[in-house]
Amino acid sequence: MDGAFYQRHLFVCLNQRENGERACNNSGIAEEVFHAAKQHAKALGIHGEKQVRVNRCGCLGRCDEGPIAVVYPDAVWYTYVDADDIREIVESHLRDGVPVERLRI
Repeated sequence: MDGAFYQRHLFVCLNQRENGERACNNSGIAEEVFHAAKQHAKALGIHGEKQVRVNRCGCLGRCDEGPIAVVYPDAVWYTYVDADDIREIVESHLRDGVPVERLRI
């Protein structure tokens, strides 16, 4: 990707709603999963300029589909159960360029 500062971004939704307007996808583990993803990317040596970036973000608008993460520019949306799932996304999709089909939305 010419001109891209990062090859891929993983955005992990950490939004929490307390007003009951809409179900929120934060299952209570989103913060832990975000840190696991970032640490794993760093451990693999793929986190940084011209590589990948793991970011926290607010609501992605898909709250009813479970905990949410998305990889851009690929526009691949994921749900996950735990930190092991997110580490698989980091290895397979961010490092190797292969989306994790079983976790795709």
